[in-house]
Amino acid sequence: MKVLLYSENLKQINKSGLGKAIQHQKEALFLNNIEYTTDINDTFDVLHINTYFPKSYYVAYKLGHSGIPVVYHAHSTEEDFRNSFIFSNQVSPLFKQWLIQAYRQGDILIAPTPYAKKLLESYDIGREIVSVSNGIDLRRFNHVDNARELFLEEFNYESDDFIVMGIGLYLERKGILDFVELAKRMPHVQFIWFGYTDLKLVPDNIKQAIQTDLPNLIFAGYVPNDSIILGLQGSDLFLFPTMEETEGIPALEACATKANFIVRDIPVFDDWLIDKKHVYKGKDIDDFERLIEQFRLNDLPPLGEAAYEVAKERNLIEIGKQLKDVYQKAIEIKLEEEKN
Repeated sequence: MKVLLYSENLKQINKSGLGKAIQHQKEALFLNNIEYTTDINDTFDVLHINTYFPKSYYVAYKLGHSGIPVVYHAHSTEEDFRNSFIFSNQVSPLFKQWLIQAYRQGDILIAPTPYAKKLLESYDIGREIVSVSNGIDLRRFNHVDNARELFLEEFNYESDDFIVMGIGLYLERKGILDFVELAKRMPHVQFIWFGYTDLKLVPDNIKQAIQTDLPNLIFAGYVPNDSIILGLQGSDLFLFPTMEETEGIPALEACATKANFIVRDIPVFDDWLIDKKHVYKGKDIDDFERLIEQFRLNDLPPLGEAAYEVAKERNLIEIGKQLKDVYQKAIEIKLEEEKN
């Protein structure tokens, strides 16, 4: 079995969660000795497509109708498109209709979580949907003994600073407005956000938030993954205030680093991140402020070891096995379709 991993506009999406998910797929297949190619002119037995742009639609349509089994990875939903870029809310119903047409080109769909699977089932796409996590490469998350010292040095923090870290694009959906407001409310706490989006693409309220000038707030921009890992190990607390995800790779990364972290209490995390077992959950900014202060005062027990078990279940070698099963199912569906 040889798989074509097809992704359009890879340079543009490479720094996003989708870019990480695609890299994870490559590693998962490699770890399971599943041959793959990214060259559409190569020979292959299954198409695994990750993007929903027009050329992706055409590729899925053309290859599907030529007899190639198509696995469509449904990374996006209308729900996680909203509250993102300029005019995203206004065009989200049209975006949903486009997704439905694109995803229908697949013989079988992959959703990153049971929550995303449930959302997509409500779209009436008419295709079988299976849930497979984007996974995490635990080989890259080895403990760094001096992570704290290195992190403090890189970002000019003092040893007694209490540091809260965030990760994400500059999108309202990612909870960045709450992050900035928390920095205003808690001047005795340091806040640092990793990630970047061209400000020409976001609404004015997000631009204003990013330009907030506070002595305890840093927007570090895009940094290599090694710096993210260093930050998760070297900061005191990871805050993931996202309002909507299909999975949320930063949450997996926090689990892999055994970080103390807080997530917003939203449905995507219900099935795999349990409040007060793996993570602490807050419904709103007041909850986040209370939980951060409790962490600062050492009033909450660490949950990193339990969170790490979540990451182990989603290690890429396990994800590769699940992807192989999906590819085989796609082949069976195509064969059955040709018989009829």
